[in-house]
Amino acid sequence: MRPLRVMTWHVHGNYLYYLAHAQVEFVIPVDTARGAGFGGRGSTFPFGANVVECPADEIQHEPLDCILFQTRKNYEVDQFDILSAQQRSLPQIYLQHDPPWNDPTNEPHWFDEPDGLLVHVTPFNALMWDRGRTASKVIDHGVTVPSTVNYAGDIQRGIVVVNHLHKRGRRVGADVFDSLRLHVPLDLVGMETDADGGLGEVPPMDLPRFISRYRFFFNPIRWTSLGLAIIEAMMIGLPIVGLATTELVTVIKNGESGFLDTDPTRLVEPMQALLEDRALAGKLGARGRDYALERFGIERFAREWETTFIEVTGRGARRSPFVRTSPKSTAGSAR
Repeated sequence: MRPLRVMTWHVHGNYLYYLAHAQVEFVIPVDTARGAGFGGRGSTFPFGANVVECPADEIQHEPLDCILFQTRKNYEVDQFDILSAQQRSLPQIYLQHDPPWNDPTNEPHWFDEPDGLLVHVTPFNALMWDRGRTASKVIDHGVTVPSTVNYAGDIQRGIVVVNHLHKRGRRVGADVFDSLRLHVPLDLVGMETDADGGLGEVPPMDLPRFISRYRFFFNPIRWTSLGLAIIEAMMIGLPIVGLATTELVTVIKNGESGFLDTDPTRLVEPMQALLEDRALAGKLGARGRDYALERFGIERFAREWETTFIEVTGRGARRSPFVRTSPKSTAGSAR
């Protein structure tokens, strides 16, 4: 019996890499232009054999069980360009990566499908979106980092990981970063960050080892989902410092596994304390790691997605013979 097949787009590479730990087959479209969502597997992530490329103009001939949308364009445009009428009638899931951007409390979600399922990546996102008639659920993030990467903290600086920080502006805290770096040594990595005094992009699979040497991880973002880089940093044992907004307030216990505040200026003192005391940083980071392993384990995440696909499609559970190519990962209570 063939494995359950889910058609989706390559939108967020890190998330797709973790999602592909679920034992189903993911069919992703690719075209010659390699436009948004149509870039195929690419070479950045070590996807396993269960992530299968298919030319976009041939998708309509593929046997599929479910359609997984990840952007508004996927739902409103792309499906009509590449899917057959029969495929468009298959069970549909919309994976919402972000909180609402236009109105924090009253924005209706465009995936208005009484027979569909809206999946949020954090409880905060689910709280803020108006889902209308559509059923919804939350599947907490799941990540894995190599077991050989552990917190070192020998670089007496904080590390910030945000792509296109200054292009995206206040929402991701460009002004917060610029202000605090005048008082605390902070390095910045991410796409296009070298143009603003940052260190540029670090390949995702190299990022855990790269950040492990920094004393702490700083998240300046005001309004977002819970960043995967934060969870990866926690899995390594970096203490987290950030703004007391969105889902992060449920993840970090202030003063116990990191430091949070709605006033960025009040974060300077605890940042300096972490820089001066490696033992303190290690103790807070270890507590955060324990929590991350418990809440964000990759096997729990994969099981929840497998169960969700089975429920929406009505197909029975099965284990596929896929062999993953991901590196040896951390073990913990969530595994």
